Amino acid sequence: MPPKKITTGLMVLMLSATLPLAHGAPAQIITSPPPARRAVLIDMVREDCGSCHGSRLTGGLGPALTPQALKGKNPISLKDTILFGRPNTPMPPWNPFMSNAEAAWIVNRLMKGFPHAQ
Repeated sequence: MPPKKITTGLMVLMLSATLPLAHGAPAQIITSPPPARRAVLIDMVREDCGSCHGSRLTGGLGPALTPQALKGKNPISLKDTILFGRPNTPMPPWNPFMSNAEAAWIVNRLMKGFPHAQ
């Protein structure tokens, strides 16, 4: 069977997912979770993550998670840290509790300033 022809539009779409942004990370579309789930994620970050990263996310046992502290960091690496943890550190994997898209949303919000509990 001959290979399928890829249209120009499809090629642009495929490439746009891997083009670097100014900070060196591939482009990705971040969608906001539904309001009820968003509230759960905000509470999770504020309570569970805050127990190590500080209640104001300004640092503690873990590093600060403020926009200033995360400036220049690779969002994909941050998302992977949330999902898979950091071996030999207290940072646990959170992938049993959230999806890849939800972790990406958390990183996006942390880099802009994380919302308070709703």
